Amino acid sequence: MKTSVLLIGNFLSSPSASFGVCQSLAPRLAALGWPVLTSSARAGRLARVADMISTAWSRRSQYEVAHVDVYSGPAFLWAEAVCWVLRRARKPFLLTLHGGNLPAFARGRTSRVRSLLRSAAVVTTPSGYLRDQMRPYRDDLRLVPNPLDLSAYSFHLRERPQPRIIWLRAFHQIYNPALAPKVLAALSQKFPDARLTMIGPDKRDGSLKLTTRIAGELGVTGRLTLPGVVPKFNVPESLNRADVFLNTSNVDNAPVSILEAMACGLCIVSTNIGGIPHLLEDGKDALLVPPNDPDAMAAAVRRILTEPGLGRSLSLHARAKAEESDWSVLLPQWQTLLASAASGSRQ
Repeated sequence: MKTSVLLIGNFLSSPSASFGVCQSLAPRLAALGWPVLTSSARAGRLARVADMISTAWSRRSQYEVAHVDVYSGPAFLWAEAVCWVLRRARKPFLLTLHGGNLPAFARGRTSRVRSLLRSAAVVTTPSGYLRDQMRPYRDDLRLVPNPLDLSAYSFHLRERPQPRIIWLRAFHQIYNPALAPKVLAALSQKFPDARLTMIGPDKRDGSLKLTTRIAGELGVTGRLTLPGVVPKFNVPESLNRADVFLNTSNVDNAPVSILEAMACGLCIVSTNIGGIPHLLEDGKDALLVPPNDPDAMAAAVRRILTEPGLGRSLSLHARAKAEESDWSVLLPQWQTLLASAASGSRQ
């Protein structure tokens, strides 16, 4: 059943950004003939929030059900405000929870978070981690993985991985980018041809400067490439120039960058924090190590480069895991959830 829907989230276009659920869902529902309204693409934060609220109210006769993305921090406030308007308009709505920081944020705002989640027809999470962490606020959370257009990611089986390493994230302290050159330095004695590419925007908290300073102090600047931001459509090509993917985060949930690397068949080494152990299985589709431990991460990379068959196994299982997140699998689930919420039934 095709249902008219309002999708509320960040619709700002960026050639380097990973789209959120709403921005990815909108064109796919529209292509299937669903009447779709969206909000907001306004540039300023206040203007964007005002547009979300006014759209939810002024166009209430044009949609049957709404979907709202929920993040921690200031973004939680606009989700609360929009959902208050949706309740006043007597519109059912779905929520999707995002971000590894959301559980910590919720612990200091128990009643507000519980009230918001329980007011929704359905609440989804992209990871088992958030589902488990947020159950105290609502116990019937639905797991719907972050979506991926698998056709955009060419798979290359890593039969004999080479020391070509890539890191893909924002330069921000929560992602601990300064760990990556330490790993490169630890590998350099045994693998003098090791190279590291670090792709991502500078969030201007000093992380990029720290990363380059550490690389210089450790003597690996010549083996480190920092191309900055890469357009989203070039990400698969960039990933496929490497064989090993590093995720150095101190805080994480279910990062799309890891899904992208899995889709390309890279051998993944990641810290075992937050939602990562829910997304990746150590020894099967990735190798997991403690956070902020360059020796442990370098040892995991060495295993991939030297242990016969390990790279091939990780590569195959990573691609198989990514296939579970393809839009061909997830779009029917979203259609069912939205139609059920609009009709008043629970799935």
